[in-house]
Amino acid sequence: MLRIDVITIFPGLFGPFIAESVVGIAVRESRVAIDTHDLRKYTEDRHHMVDDAPFGGGPGMVMKPEPLVAAIEDVAGPKGPDRKACVVLLSPQGEPLTQGKLAELAEVQHVVLVCGRYEGVDQRAIELAVDEEISLGDYVVCGGEVPAMAVIEGMIRLVPGVLGNPESTRTESFQGRLLEGPQYTRPAEFRGVGVPEVLRSGNHAAVDRWREEQSREFTRRRRPDLLGEHES
Repeated sequence: MLRIDVITIFPGLFGPFIAESVVGIAVRESRVAIDTHDLRKYTEDRHHMVDDAPFGGGPGMVMKPEPLVAAIEDVAGPKGPDRKACVVLLSPQGEPLTQGKLAELAEVQHVVLVCGRYEGVDQRAIELAVDEEISLGDYVVCGGEVPAMAVIEGMIRLVPGVLGNPESTRTESFQGRLLEGPQYTRPAEFRGVGVPEVLRSGNHAAVDRWREEQSREFTRRRRPDLLGEHES
């Protein structure tokens, strides 16, 4: 069973997320276990401070290394070859998240997600306790909680048995580096716009060819950077 631990200063944000939709179903069916850990409980001062001013000056505050390393080591163990968990810091400086990375993480038995905040995390905490850094993209949000939720949902839907139809993950966007093409459902005509005839033909081979053509065309027009080895 996949185990996911989240280290955050806002554990309350995760309650509704863990209880609802696909994530909630996976938890209730014991296909995945998710726990949150309040970083402030690992502080030793009476004010439970998790941040301090940066050395060298500058705006904002930096997350302190002591509580972060203590929390990570409590949940995942010390960094090293004997540690079974993969500790991931959600950070704008991390490698961009991809479908391939989600698939890789979904194969790990224990993933620990560390939610950064403020101006960043003391580099010593990263070097001493974090295995890798992941970013959702070239933009900045207030903290790592929303990115952590995206990673959790992306991993969980790849766990066998979580989705009702396992074929869903095989044909969606970014599988094979192509975007998924257009989808249609009933009614066959809406406001004068009809469903492509090929999808109503019953010819499965023709439908498969049409969908691949549309997938390539969508990728050419919207994300040509994804084409890679595919024809441009």
